[in-house]
Amino acid sequence: MFKFISTSPLVAKLQYGMKIMFISVLVLFIDSVNRVFKVTEEASQNVETGVREAYRTDMQARKFYSQRNMYLCGFTLFLSLILNRLYLLLSDVIRYEEQIAELKARSGNATKYASISKEVEALRKELEAKDKDFERLKKQADQNNKNYDELVDKYVTDTGKSISDIKKVL
Repeated sequence: MFKFISTSPLVAKLQYGMKIMFISVLVLFIDSVNRVFKVTEEASQNVETGVREAYRTDMQARKFYSQRNMYLCGFTLFLSLILNRLYLLLSDVIRYEEQIAELKARSGNATKYASISKEVEALRKELEAKDKDFERLKKQADQNNKNYDELVDKYVTDTGKSISDIKKVL
């Protein structure tokens, strides 16, 4: 199944479509960031001028929607990058496994076995290096998440604000 996915022309066309969709979501993300800044600026101007209460709730709703759109587009971009990287890693693993299987099949001859085993060993080392890089990347992500949580907790304790107050600022 993975071999079909990695060699299928249909999947290649699907990847091309995904790239176009990624660019579209990137444009939407940029637009949503601009809207967040514009709505925030309008809200600060309205606070200075003392606008009536109904208009204020409308501004808060617009601010909420623009922030929501920004977060959704940002998470979509982030997840698409992760999925792309995962696809590349899986295709590398599949390619290496095929090379190893091919080399094992060709290694029936004892004289050729020494040279082929060196290639297999080099491929194994490269695969282990990729696995180590992947594990290191997972550890870095876990550490970044832990540091972020610690910084949020420290900010909450230092400022005395609740997490909901922080979300309002964001």
